Amino acid sequence: VQLQAFGGGLVQAGGSLRLSCATSGHTFSDYAMGWFRQAPGKEREFVAAISWSGGSTYYANSVKGRFTISRVNAKNTVYLQMNGLEPEDTALYYCARGRTGVAGPDGYDYWGQGTQVTVSS
Repeated sequence: VQLQAFGGGLVQAGGSLRLSCATSGHTFSDYAMGWFRQAPGKEREFVAAISWSGGSTYYANSVKGRFTISRVNAKNTVYLQMNGLEPEDTALYYCARGRTGVAGPDGYDYWGQGTQVTVSS
């Protein structure tokens, strides 16, 4: 199973970015997918998750209303649309595959390499 996240970059506060995570080596539509992030000196934290069908989503309180997770099963890809970015969103963002099809903040078994998001004030 391979996951590759991309789409990060440098953006001003209030701006937007769209992250993508392309996957291979598994039946993508069987599994929930999630996004996590880790800022320097901090622990990795959950950001968002989506169920196998895309019918259920789950967000951390810190991003609710600003970030949107989605997926296209035909493309084996999950996305994270980030709007209203704040300097506190600066982190390395990882995508991960859930162990089941149910979305939630834990229970992930494969991880991508991460893509850096930097938000300037």
